[in-house]
Amino acid sequence: MIEFEYWQLLFFPVFFGLGWAAARIDIRHLVKESRALPRSYFQGLNFLLNEQPDRAIESFVDAVKVDPQTIELHFALGSLFRRRGETERAIRMHQNLVERDDLPQDLKLQALSELGQDYLKAGLLDRAEEVFNKLRDSAMVKEAKRNLLEIYQLEKDWEKAIAIAAELPDIATQKEIAEYYCELAAAEMIRSRRDVASGYLKTALERNRKCVRASLLQGDIEAQQDRIEEAVACWQRIEQQDPTYLALVASRLLDAFRKLARRDEGLQLLRGYLEHYHSLDLLDVVFQLVLESEGADAAYCLVRDELKRNPTLLGFDKLIEARLLVAPPETRADLDLAKSIVQGYTRRLARYRCDNCGFKARQFYWRCPACGGWETYSPKRTEEFDLTP
Repeated sequence: MIEFEYWQLLFFPVFFGLGWAAARIDIRHLVKESRALPRSYFQGLNFLLNEQPDRAIESFVDAVKVDPQTIELHFALGSLFRRRGETERAIRMHQNLVERDDLPQDLKLQALSELGQDYLKAGLLDRAEEVFNKLRDSAMVKEAKRNLLEIYQLEKDWEKAIAIAAELPDIATQKEIAEYYCELAAAEMIRSRRDVASGYLKTALERNRKCVRASLLQGDIEAQQDRIEEAVACWQRIEQQDPTYLALVASRLLDAFRKLARRDEGLQLLRGYLEHYHSLDLLDVVFQLVLESEGADAAYCLVRDELKRNPTLLGFDKLIEARLLVAPPETRADLDLAKSIVQGYTRRLARYRCDNCGFKARQFYWRCPACGGWETYSPKRTEEFDLTP
């Protein structure tokens, strides 16, 4: 057992005294620092507490003018200006930091990175690219490459995007790189350089064997050269890649089977797709094909049965359209009125929606124009998207 001596109690007052002295020194230091801060700094804090952000920003700007050494406040204001869309003020704030000779190297690199993001936000892509290229040989190399990848995508410089994506395996996926090759292929198709385009699409499928867009474009190339059988094979391959995208090639398949004079075979194939992979766009194509092949009554029955299986307002709109084809003249006025009322509600439902950010558009995009995500749009309409389990 440890023996305790009474004389050791003398240490307690000494320790207490030392702690009190240290606390006094810290308090004095804190008071000294607070007195050194500009008065406008505390005014800014007060405005923030009173939910007056605009007046708070002006006070912080005044504080920076009074005391240029407030580095963190410079960074905070610059980022705030950029988020608010005041890119000119953000650029000036970060340029001032970059040009300071007394700034440590790590903070100067941070300021340069912030300046590059300001240029990117302002749409000054050339300046942003120049800044981030300077940072490729620094400790911020990964951040610089990530921003360069975004710049090359905005500039549609897909070859540079592919090159830098190879250096960012944890950021750029093989699915995205396959899309870059599809973009190159699409550009070559416009120039009628089909062989070059086919080479890019082959590489896209090597990067991502489930790249639906590559199969779709390859089918388009075959169809342009009147190789209809080969085109159909490419488009049918989408069922193994992702059957939800079959709606995008349904009209292509319809045209192909018409050219082959095998409409019945095409109808059987598309009806099978509709039965297994419900889609309103697919229903539109099958409806048209049944109307041509079997008449208005059969087309009406098709839509009615499909609506029973998958009840949607867009499907009901299609049912009214089909009913108009077989309705007696005395009831068509009422059906036209019902259709116009229903269409007033279905316009906002007949849109595509990004799975990532929720942005809605009337047309389908391979890359979301809002968040920049690749293959984030479902080929289903908004109403179908909401009903999907």
